[in-house]
Amino acid sequence: MLSREDALNLIRRYLNDEKIIKHSLAVEAIMRALARRLSEDENLWGLVGLLHDLDYEYTEDDPVEHGIVACQMLEGLLPKKGLNAIKAHNYKYTDQLPVRAIDKALIAADAVSGLIMATALVMPSKKLKEVKLETLLKKFEDKSFARGCDRRKISLCYDFGLTLREFLEISLKAMQSISDELGL
Repeated sequence: MLSREDALNLIRRYLNDEKIIKHSLAVEAIMRALARRLSEDENLWGLVGLLHDLDYEYTEDDPVEHGIVACQMLEGLLPKKGLNAIKAHNYKYTDQLPVRAIDKALIAADAVSGLIMATALVMPSKKLKEVKLETLLKKFEDKSFARGCDRRKISLCYDFGLTLREFLEISLKAMQSISDELGL
């Protein structure tokens, strides 16, 4: 399995859009925190989060290939379980159904990172440190806020044993812990 440093080098090589890089870092932080909470392999879960959109700039005009191309790029670098999770995060097109906790956690983390970033950006300081769990819960319930954020995907947290409140709290703290890297 590749190292985090090697994974970051791949991110820098294949992704130019700073928003996608920050999104990848956010999802990595959430996945690592979830792995710790669920007693899973933190390194594997973190790498899956970091690399899940490695092919984004190559496949953004062809969503059918998203996840599949990333797995081709990562073949031999991540275990099959990690590659399956990356494919499963785009299950609508890849036919890799999310069945394992890592699959569902990646889908939920991918979605919740956007909700948390959007919430931070409406704070007066535009900083993650200002976001409170109660605010995030309200923003989750407000369907007109961050309309592109699929709340059903976030609700997959129940499938891997966390309540919505627990999942949002873990995710928020994870992103707050890397707020400098995220510029938030």
